[in-house]
Amino acid sequence: MRILVLGGTVFLGRAIARQALAAGHDVTCAARGTSGDPVDGARFVTADRSRPGGLSNVEGTFDAVVDVARTPSHVRHMVAELAGRVGHVTYVSSCSVYADIATPDLSEATAPLLPPAPPELDDPAAGVEEYGRCKVTCEQLILEAFPDVFVNRAGLIVGPEDPTGRFDYWVARHARGGEILTPGDPDDRVQYVDVRDLADWTLRAVQEGLTGIFNGIGAPMTRREFHAGFGGDGTLTWVPQDFLTEHDVRPWSGPRSLPLWLPLPEFAGFLTRDTSAALAAGLRTRPLRETAADTLASFSDIHHITGLTEEEEVGLLREWHAR
Repeated sequence: MRILVLGGTVFLGRAIARQALAAGHDVTCAARGTSGDPVDGARFVTADRSRPGGLSNVEGTFDAVVDVARTPSHVRHMVAELAGRVGHVTYVSSCSVYADIATPDLSEATAPLLPPAPPELDDPAAGVEEYGRCKVTCEQLILEAFPDVFVNRAGLIVGPEDPTGRFDYWVARHARGGEILTPGDPDDRVQYVDVRDLADWTLRAVQEGLTGIFNGIGAPMTRREFHAGFGGDGTLTWVPQDFLTEHDVRPWSGPRSLPLWLPLPEFAGFLTRDTSAALAAGLRTRPLRETAADTLASFSDIHHITGLTEEEEVGLLREWHAR
């Protein structure tokens, strides 16, 4: 198959291109070329979708196209320039499109969507809700333009080459061992998907012509199961969210944060999406221990400014034990 990956130089796009090449497909990656390098073996075409005609260097027809865009104008330009030249279309969206982030276990059919982004909103970096609304708009544009569309509403993507550092924090922390400050309650739930599993499912969706809308993420697990999956000889100290909030620990990401932790009950649905439809449609997820080991083995010198420093964690644990 001739497959066009719009992007293909960073994280999920690279993983999709790499696996498509390994499966023997003819792969073209179209991107600006400023965020990363294309996978060896892929044909690379310089493209800038921020302007009309930005895909003019992409010539010919394709059996399938994979798009991970989050900016509505980029999708509008893609639709205008590729309509009639591509077959199956995969759009990697996000679970951030959902308006209800408090109710656990909602499915694609039961979770309400955010309103689409207004025409003047074209910057998904403006905030979390704005990002979700932009993704809603991108979904609508693609579903209206193409007949055979697979919408993959990805959840938290982790694994080798993850640029965010959120999962990496816990990989490194468990590898270091000792007393580990762990947020919330052991029975709180989290969920994620290995980038390679998401890429594998995306490629099989292309090959099989799968269409429809799915939550592309693994089944929820308890925090107890999540931390047990890393192995190691660290000792977990569970610290409730009230203490963390009082001591200025940020949720999710960034400096002085605990990644993958979100306040409850207001975010109880964010990491507990119903993924039964995706699993029934062929999404296969590997053991967490494998994802953690491969992530650790691929660590580079890149420093992620996400999580607690060792000094911050020691200080918080000292205060927690002295409460």
